[in-house]
Amino acid sequence: MSFVDITGGRIHYRFDGDAKSPVLVLSNSLGTDLGIWDGQAATLSKNFRVLRYDTRGQGGSLVTPAPYTIERLGRDVIEMLDALEIERAHFCGLSMGGMIGMWLGINAQERVTKLALCNTAALIGTAELWNTRMEAAINSGMAPLSDSVLARWFTPAFLEKAPADVARLRKILLATPAEGYAGGCAALRDADLRAEVCRIKAPTLVIAGSGDTATPPAGGRFLAQEISGSRYVELQAAHMSNIEAATPFSESVANFFSE
Repeated sequence: MSFVDITGGRIHYRFDGDAKSPVLVLSNSLGTDLGIWDGQAATLSKNFRVLRYDTRGQGGSLVTPAPYTIERLGRDVIEMLDALEIERAHFCGLSMGGMIGMWLGINAQERVTKLALCNTAALIGTAELWNTRMEAAINSGMAPLSDSVLARWFTPAFLEKAPADVARLRKILLATPAEGYAGGCAALRDADLRAEVCRIKAPTLVIAGSGDTATPPAGGRFLAQEISGSRYVELQAAHMSNIEAATPFSESVANFFSE
């Protein structure tokens, strides 16, 4: 396992691909770790030096007291890039990772070459939703949340036909520290980037899932409308489109960043 020091602790990261290739950062969703990108790593590492990392509060990275902010999570990425001596990189984020990508595209334009914003939105959910999840995680742990979260991550058809994938994601979710999950909930609760995403100048790919109830396609279409010159792709999947529609997702991302 590889770690780099940032403010407050360490970030767990992993490289795949040739060290001489352009760097592509992959940023995971709330309640997951860098393992959610296993289905993309082989494809993307053919042409990129893929940098996967666990967001603060998740996986093997630092867990600091809640609440977190999207700004803090974005600055974690900048500190990680600085420590790894990476001046500029492509960035692909899913859900919360997509909001981190938006923050970087708005506030650290010099560090981002291209952006892929996947199954995300400039405003996700309601304060009531996130407060309820925070309270549940802190008081009861992750287990009681798992069924409802998985039902948002995948369509009913995928839950039935891919039990191994679902079991793997359940394991990752259950391993997420409750304090870290609550911190991420707070970051999403307090983030509203709707008035700012128009400032993103990096070439941007927006990916949505037709069956995504957590971040419905309307949120992706809003991003594509507000970000000048962006491209919109809608896949037949729910929230974890990189897993449920792994092949078209990987092809869309690889083609976009290779252009």
